[in-house]
Amino acid sequence: MATLQLKQIAKRFDDTEVLKGIDLVVNDREFVVFVGPSGCGKSTLLRIIAGLESASSGDLLVDGQRINDVGPADRGLAMVFQSYALYPHMTVEDNMGFSLRLAKVPKGERRAKVREAARILQLEPLLDRKPKALSGGQRQRVAIGRAIVRNPSIFLFDEPLSNLDAALRVQMRIELARLHEELDATMIYVTHDQIEAMTMADKIVVLQAGVVEQIGSPMELYHHPCNRFVAGFIGSPKMNFLPVEAVGSDERGVEVTLPGGGGSVVPVSGDGVVAGQSLELGVRPEHLLLDEQGPLRGRIEVIERLGGQTSLYVRMEDALVTITADGDVTNAVHDEVRFGFEQKRAHLFDGQGLALQGLHRHPLSELERRDNRARPDAGA
Repeated sequence: MATLQLKQIAKRFDDTEVLKGIDLVVNDREFVVFVGPSGCGKSTLLRIIAGLESASSGDLLVDGQRINDVGPADRGLAMVFQSYALYPHMTVEDNMGFSLRLAKVPKGERRAKVREAARILQLEPLLDRKPKALSGGQRQRVAIGRAIVRNPSIFLFDEPLSNLDAALRVQMRIELARLHEELDATMIYVTHDQIEAMTMADKIVVLQAGVVEQIGSPMELYHHPCNRFVAGFIGSPKMNFLPVEAVGSDERGVEVTLPGGGGSVVPVSGDGVVAGQSLELGVRPEHLLLDEQGPLRGRIEVIERLGGQTSLYVRMEDALVTITADGDVTNAVHDEVRFGFEQKRAHLFDGQGLALQGLHRHPLSELERRDNRARPDAGA
C-alpha cells in the first residue's frame, strides 16, 4: 500500500484560516481516524489529501513523492463519500465497474475485479440489482466496492456511516474493520463520532479549529489526554469536570480541596502548582463510585437504565456529573447520594486546560506498545 506524510499543511479561505500547519505521518497499512467537532477542518484535510482541494501551503507526500500538483485521478487514492452517489439506472455490478469502464479496462478484467470486490463485501447475490432494491448498508458497501476495484494505494472515507441508522452503523463498523484486515490497506477515515474513532482506529488524530490537539492510539487518548478538550471529547459518556483548589504537592501527587470541602490526592506531577491555585478535576463516569462514605455528594436528577449498566446524572452545587453504575443499582430520582472516585484514574487540568502529567501512567497493551515503536511520530 502506501505511506502518507503531511508537512505544515495549511488552508485559507480569504481571511479565514481553516487548517493551521498540520504535520502528520500515516504509516503503511494503518487505519487512521480524523475526529473532531463540526467545523474543525477534518473533511477539508481529507479533501486536500484526495486532491479535491488545494493546500494554501505545505507539502503532501505519498511514499516520499510530493503530490501537491498531481490531479485527483492520478494520485492512486480512492474516496468514499457520505452520500452513496450510485447511478440509479445501473446494476450493482455496473456501478462498481463504472470507473474501470471509463479507464477502458478490458471487459474480462473489469468483471473479475468487480467479482472479487463483491466477494470481499459479500455482495455477490446482489450484483444484478439496482440501487433502489438495496438497503442503506448494502448501498454503502457498493460505494466501498467502487473504491476497491480501483486498487488504490490509500482509501479515504468521509463520514460514510452518518446516513445509516444506529444498528447499521454498528454492523458497518464491524465490516470496515474486517475489510481493513482483509485488504491489508492504508485507510484514513473522517468522523465526528468518537465511538467510531475508538472502535476502528489504529491511530486517532483529534482536531479542533484547524489544529491537531493530540495523536495517539485510542487507549492512549482515553488514559492520557493531553488537555481538557481531548479528555472531554474521547470517551462516552464524556468525562466529568469539577472545580477544585490546590492545597499542595509532594511525592504522592497534588492534594486538592474538593467541592463540598473534602480533600483528595491526585497522582499527578505538582511541578508549577501553588497552594490556592484553581484547577479542574477530570474523572470519567465509570471511575466515579457510589460510596456512603465518599467525599462528594449530590442529588440524582435523571436515571438511564441500559440493562448491563445504569447512568446516574447527579446534580452537585457546581456541576452536573454522570456516574456509570451497575445495571441493577436501586437508586431513584431525587435520591441524595455520596460517591468517590478512583484516584489513580483521575486527571487534573490547569487554567489553560492542559493536563498535569500523571505520576503513574496506565500501562499500554503489548499491541499498543508495538504500534508505538513502529510509528515514526509516536509521542507526537
